[in-house]
Amino acid sequence: MDDSNDCCFVNMALPNAFVLLVIGIVTLIIVRIFYVIYRSSKPLYTRSPGPHSTLVVLGSGGHTAEMLNLLAVLQKDRFKPRYYVAAATDNMSLQKARDLEDSLVDKSGVDAVGTANFMQIYRSREVGQSYMTSVGTTLIAIAHALWLMVKMRPQVILCNGPGTCIPLCVIAFLFKVFKIRWSSIFYVESIARVRRLSLSGLLLYKLHMVDQLFVQWPQLKTKVPSS
Repeated sequence: MDDSNDCCFVNMALPNAFVLLVIGIVTLIIVRIFYVIYRSSKPLYTRSPGPHSTLVVLGSGGHTAEMLNLLAVLQKDRFKPRYYVAAATDNMSLQKARDLEDSLVDKSGVDAVGTANFMQIYRSREVGQSYMTSVGTTLIAIAHALWLMVKMRPQVILCNGPGTCIPLCVIAFLFKVFKIRWSSIFYVESIARVRRLSLSGLLLYKLHMVDQLFVQWPQLKTKVPSS
């Protein structure tokens, strides 16, 4: 019997087995992605009656003001600890968040509703930055977002439009797919958006990354049926 034929058969079988393995893994990942999208569209259900760690994404301009107004009516004891994240160049938003948290401290100086953490993240693209150079800064922002998400591992994510939320939400979605952490993403579109979604909202909506998307105008409601 010719040993060379046996060697040739083995050499061909190994690549074929590898290809089948890759196809199987890719198929499982695709199935898992569709499951995550399906599950995210259903009402939130949790067995844990306790508080939920919450990531709050802040943004420059009116984004932070709107988010703080939302937090003002939030049941703080159910959403703690709270992690506030803003762009590395946005110190004002974090200061406003600190002021809000300071107002929650009782007269004895003891935090009655839980701890708060304040973090900054690299921006994917600064205002006026060229698209060519933004490729590198986007990669840095994604890597930084991954590090922050591993550190925070939030159960709830609240955002309302700043581009800073995109890498964080993408990482959160991947965490769901790979069963690292299930984070429920709630996106509240800015009140300034009357007839169409912001770029951040449009991306997260079209990619089915948000669990619930809320809009504040009836004109926009007709364009986002599932909101």
